[in-house]
Amino acid sequence: MHGHQVKQAARADRTDLWTEVKPGSLYHALHRMAADGAIRPVRSETVGSRPERTVYEITATGLMELDTARAAAFGKTGLRPDPVDLALQTAAGIPDTEVAAAMRRRLDIYRAEAEAWQEAWDGARPTLRAGEALAFRHTQLRLEAEIAWHREVLERLGPGA
Repeated sequence: MHGHQVKQAARADRTDLWTEVKPGSLYHALHRMAADGAIRPVRSETVGSRPERTVYEITATGLMELDTARAAAFGKTGLRPDPVDLALQTAAGIPDTEVAAAMRRRLDIYRAEAEAWQEAWDGARPTLRAGEALAFRHTQLRLEAEIAWHREVLERLGPGA
């Protein structure tokens, strides 16, 4: 694949939603991976009047790095700390109305994210491989859990908050 194809694929499968790699930073990542020996340029090609593009392939080193990263990901479990937990623990003295307003804003964001994921799922579902579908569903369930928890917090704060 050349860089533009990678960028298009990243946009199509919403890579930015399930990784920390943004489509705009893919070229930098490709250059870094090439410098590290994880990928190598295979050829350059020009289509019509478009700029020249470099086509890359993964190297043996890149495959080993992928295997290592995958093994580490399978072995790593645990919940990451969420800063909102500390905010709630230190909210004594802040009016419940302020806490509730902040939690409603967060809930609205999570609902919008869940809706965006559902739209992405609806569009991508027919083309997803099994592992991609499982990862997609994992994110959807995590969003559902956040939404449920935020609702619970708001219920505990009460209707006047």
